[in-house]
Parts: sequence; C-alpha cells; structure tokens
Amino acid sequence: MTATTRILVSSETDDLVGQELFSQLDSVDVIPYDPTTTNLDERQRQAEIFVPPYRGTNRPMPLMAQMPNLRMVQITAAGTDEWANEVPDGVVLAGARGAHAEPVSEWVLSAALTQYRQWPALVRFQDEHVWAHRKFAADTLRGKRALIVGAGAIGSAVARLFAAFGTKSTLVASTSREGVHSASEIPDLISGHHIVVITAPLNSRTRNLVDIDFLAAMDDGALLINAGRGKIVDTDALVTEVRSGRLRAALDVTEPEPLPADHPLWACSSTIISPHSARTVPGTNILCYEVSVEQVAAFLAGKTPPNSATKPKRQGAS
Repeated sequence: MTATTRILVSSETDDLVGQELFSQLDSVDVIPYDPTTTNLDERQRQAEIFVPPYRGTNRPMPLMAQMPNLRMVQITAAGTDEWANEVPDGVVLAGARGAHAEPVSEWVLSAALTQYRQWPALVRFQDEHVWAHRKFAADTLRGKRALIVGAGAIGSAVARLFAAFGTKSTLVASTSREGVHSASEIPDLISGHHIVVITAPLNSRTRNLVDIDFLAAMDDGALLINAGRGKIVDTDALVTEVRSGRLRAALDVTEPEPLPADHPLWACSSTIISPHSARTVPGTNILCYEVSVEQVAAFLAGKTPPNSATKPKRQGAS
C-alpha cells in the first residue's frame, strides 16, 4: 500500500488554487493552514511538505520548527535566498523559478518605457494642469543596448521583449554558455549599454555586485533597472548617482525593504520605485503553483526537483 504524503498548504485566497492543484497528485493529503497562526494543530504538525503562502511568503517561516517530519519546503517565490539558511538541514528547499518570467519581464519593459517616454514628468505636468508640449525630451528603446545580469527565465524573457522594441541585449550569467557571457566579464561589458537590468538571484557573488565602481562604469544617462534583489545594489552609491542626475533608475526591490518614508531615494526625481510588486498581477499565483506542483511531483518520485536549492543529507551522514 502506497504511503500518503501530507502537504501543508495555505488557506488564504491566493493559495486555494494551490490546494486544488496539489490534491491532484497521487497519494497526498493536502492539509490547509492559516499563515498567520503561531501554533499548528496535531494534524498540521505531521506535514512532510510545507508550502508557504503566495503573499507574504516569509510570514510562517517559524512554523517549520513545529514539523518533526518535514522533508521538503516548496516556496512560490523565484529566489530561495531568504529561506536557505532557515530550512533545517536535510530538508529539500525548492522555489518557483520560471513562473515569474512573464509578469516580471513585462514590469521591466514597462519600467524602461516609463523612463524613456518620460511618464513621471508627464504625470507631474498633468497634476499642474500644464500642456507640456516640447517641455521635455522623450526617447525611444529602438537602437538601445541593454546589459541583462541574470540569464535565467526572467532575463531571457526580458531580452525577447526588448528585441521586439529594437533593443539589443547582452546576457550575463554566473558562467558562460552560447550567447551568454560569464559574470567575470561584467566590468568589461558595462560601458556602451544604455540600460542595465538586474534579474540575478541574491548570493555571495551577487551581493553588492552593483557597487560604486559598477555604477561609475555605466554611461552617462544610463538606466539601472533592478528586478532581482535589493541587496544586489549598493543603495548609498546609487543615491549619489541618481541624485546627481548622471544615472536613472527603476526599482522594484530596494535595500532596505520596505523603503523607509524618509529615505533619500524617494526624493530622487530620476528614479521610479514600485513596492516589490513586479510579479503581482492576476494569474501569477496560478503560474507559481503550477511550477510548485511540478517540483513536488519530482520529489515524490524520488528525484531532485529541478528548482532545488538544497539537497537532503545522505542516510548515515554526519
């Protein structure tokens, strides 16, 4: 008789589709839980697979300590960096890499168009009831060059969208492959690009990657778009550059986050900021859960999930 695997899935509205999709797997028992709770009941404590909620993913992180049988944590976010050091040893951690490519790449394109077409200035003129004909200089994406740091699903999707607007992209990943440069080449690649897009994950190699030297190497008037993690960019160095007007920025993530109300970035007119919401459009939760179910199905089949960030300890390993 096949054993039943217990999967703990949030009961919040955005996660109900997850309950439905996980229940379609063979030999599973989907157990709902409230992500705001601090205590699990006895049935919930027996879960072997834990799925944090789509929104506010980190909220129930402490609940892992109440699950003695935990074998896997499947999150709906693309990056697993915030969970990597919290998941117990021997427990598989997997993300929903690939699910966010369409919504986040669309945000990147919209951010680039917003800055090049000068929508912030237009809105400010509109607020003042000013017909701003010839009062500002708009630009076009056609003929521009973009350096995309992070050549995964999101970065590749950004490159495809840019191509439709006549923008040529240079892709960078941790290691080189056909059509993709290695991270070691970044210092030689920065100059000559009108746009720099960050879609890389946060790790020891990318933390503060965009530092004072990186920003200084960017061409005058260049646009930095960060859709990765706030800690990849040195915020103080960025404030200096955008405050001077030499560079522009579009940020979906910041460091610190949330950005305090008195932070100088808010006052930089050459910067637009969204509150870590690039993926937050209707249907993204479904995409996340579709990928999550694929990861869990692989795990239940005895395979390493494609998006696995950690591997379980071998039996008998110290």
